[in-house]
Amino acid sequence: MAELTLNEKRLLAALAEVKKTDAEHLASVLNATPEAVVQWGHLAEDKGLAKVERITKKSFEYTEEGRKYLKNGLPEAQLYKKIKSKPDSKIAEFQEDPAFKIGFGQLRKNGLVKVTENGTIQLCEVAVRGDDYIPDKDKGHAGSIERDEASLKNPSDKDPKTKEFIKRGILAESETVRYAISITPAGLALVHQGLDLREEIGTLTRDQILSGAWKTASLRRYDIHKLPKTVYPGKSHPYQRLIDEMRQILLEMGFTEMHGGIVQSAFWNFDALFQPQDHPAREMQDTFYLKEEAPLPEGWECLRDMHEHGGNTSSTGWGGKWNPDKAKQCVLRTHTTSLSIQYLVNHPEPPVKAFCIGRVYRREAIDPTHTPEFEQLEGIVMDKGVTFRHLLGFLKEFYQRMGFEDVRFRPGFFPYTEPSVEPEIYVDGLGWVEMGGAGIFRQEVTAPWGVTYPVLAWGLGVSRVAMFRLGLKDLRQLYQSDLEWIRNSPVHAPAKVGRKA
Repeated sequence: MAELTLNEKRLLAALAEVKKTDAEHLASVLNATPEAVVQWGHLAEDKGLAKVERITKKSFEYTEEGRKYLKNGLPEAQLYKKIKSKPDSKIAEFQEDPAFKIGFGQLRKNGLVKVTENGTIQLCEVAVRGDDYIPDKDKGHAGSIERDEASLKNPSDKDPKTKEFIKRGILAESETVRYAISITPAGLALVHQGLDLREEIGTLTRDQILSGAWKTASLRRYDIHKLPKTVYPGKSHPYQRLIDEMRQILLEMGFTEMHGGIVQSAFWNFDALFQPQDHPAREMQDTFYLKEEAPLPEGWECLRDMHEHGGNTSSTGWGGKWNPDKAKQCVLRTHTTSLSIQYLVNHPEPPVKAFCIGRVYRREAIDPTHTPEFEQLEGIVMDKGVTFRHLLGFLKEFYQRMGFEDVRFRPGFFPYTEPSVEPEIYVDGLGWVEMGGAGIFRQEVTAPWGVTYPVLAWGLGVSRVAMFRLGLKDLRQLYQSDLEWIRNSPVHAPAKVGRKA
């Protein structure tokens, strides 16, 4: 048998005298708290020396509303008596009564009254609802009402009416817990053999070591097989750790991080990316519009010309009339690409390698795979001689560093890139999964700002990467403060998520 602590010995010695008692009594005898006594009891119970019983007792208290009903009667009882005293009266005669709103609803719910077509309120012939109501031939329906009143005066956890009163806010339920601790025959036998109740030493002092007093001291023994208490150190949220990992990878690849506000003008969010002003994505069902407006930047006329007729390029534009007032409208950014184009406007000369990891907003229905706000990873590369092949190389390198071994690409379409591509990764159990969009900025996007070199661009879903890395099935878990999940999640997520060897 494992060694007993001093407190377990003291507990058994006290129990040997009374055999069984509650934790409060033992706490007063042992000069400890009831919580500590229960803990010692569980330790002794693990060794078969004691038994701990958890005893719960339910009690019911009247709310302020319940105390009023206890004094004056339930609203349905009050109204019932008035209706009974005025048979075949119009319902309007009772509607000003304070008890009418609640009382009439309860009476109708329980099948005790009915309203005729001409507005007359009548008592029902049979007042029976399931097993709760039993007709009383002598008292009509009053027997049911009287039972409800009796239930209110004597609440019980066995009475279904008590549960109903709790739901109605008339009663409040509380639960008290106490612990009874008893000694087992094995524990009693151990006490009779004799217990060493000398004070134990858990930590030696310098003086005890120098003087040699430790040789005769009663040292506390330790069970090396017993697991220590779990410690939960402070750590970042698993989702934040993955975002930081992505950021570190891109910084190591030579990128510069760009930043910008979540509120953007429609000019930068849509128009600068060559999205026509009648594009479906700009409608209210996809975009959060704000009442504020933002001024157009200097040189906005070049963008107007690009939309209307293609400006000084070979493009024909979208045609029609471009509306500057629509471009001034402010929105919650629907993508971080609005930051990429502004970064290019401020850095028109190569080389440029920049990225952004930021939250974006769209009017999405919330479900396990969609939320109205989520993170997007945006990246751009602008330099002399960069090609579509370089774009695929950047994306493949990034995903493989994130632990996805198998990466492939398939053609795609996006309003502001040409050619366009959708990267896919292979996930066990799911197959190939699309992760975002990428391509080379169209001339209509870069030409108005004097950018003459090719610009590689991509926007990737951060939360989707996190779901696969963390093994989640519900996207919403990334945004919940679930302490149990955060505590138990490993600091380092699995490095490889791709196809098994």
